[in-house]
Amino acid sequence: MDADRQSIGREGRLMFIVDSQVHIWAPESPEEPWPKVSGPEMNAGPRFSADDLLREMDAAGVARAVLVPPAHAGNRNELSIAAAMAHPDRFAVMGRLALDQRANRGLIDSWMDQPGIVGMRLNVRTEPGRSWLSDGTLDWFWPAAERAGIPLMIHATGVLDRIGEIAHRHPGLKIAIDHLALHRDVDQKPYVNHATLAALCDIAIHPNIAVKASALPYFSAQPYPFADLHAPIRQVFDAYGPRRVFWGTDLTRRTCTYTEAVELFTKALPWLGEADQQWVMGRALCEWLDWSA
Repeated sequence: MDADRQSIGREGRLMFIVDSQVHIWAPESPEEPWPKVSGPEMNAGPRFSADDLLREMDAAGVARAVLVPPAHAGNRNELSIAAAMAHPDRFAVMGRLALDQRANRGLIDSWMDQPGIVGMRLNVRTEPGRSWLSDGTLDWFWPAAERAGIPLMIHATGVLDRIGEIAHRHPGLKIAIDHLALHRDVDQKPYVNHATLAALCDIAIHPNIAVKASALPYFSAQPYPFADLHAPIRQVFDAYGPRRVFWGTDLTRRTCTYTEAVELFTKALPWLGEADQQWVMGRALCEWLDWSA
């Protein structure tokens, strides 16, 4: 039961915690080779299973997690769907789909009928997805996803103005922006780009846009409690409010313990009150995805 998997917040009260993004994957094999573009930021090894994740979640007091199939393993949703079917009280899936393949257009209307699926994840930060925003490749998709009621999670660094335009034209389309739209280049310091945060806050005027406060310790140049993240988090929270900010970890890009990633929000931000914590740490995400809590 979810009630048995609640964590303790800063004021000693139980808290229902849901991670907005975690990857699981199986080892590469001749039958299922990984695409050439791999995930250099993954550091959990050649395998990270649902059981591995459950152990981490239980130790950190995390009740649920949204599984996002990782790009380095290709557009495969089967492993994540199987985990959600085996543990429907713990996992749901934001599936991936090759949207440039015309044959896949017929899958949109029934996308949400798949077991465990609660939406779709896109990456338009890098190519080829970035070009798809401007060359017409995705023009058919936005109205189709809106019609089908598919919530989207989008890695959209550098294209936030375009995402704002899409949200304006399709007010029934729910869009959650990954990782506060941040991206960390190898030689970039500081890791938090304030121009990006300003652009993210600008598009908060669209009520169908939310943000995932996920992977944030990865963008800190400091150890826990990650003091350099506190002001950026407050800036985005003030723009979006507690019902459109979803805590998460992207756990396999770990630069800290799972518990430290939890406590960044539950203990280290004194301005984040108990009621707002409850929304940010899980309740808001479940409401946004219509994932009953």
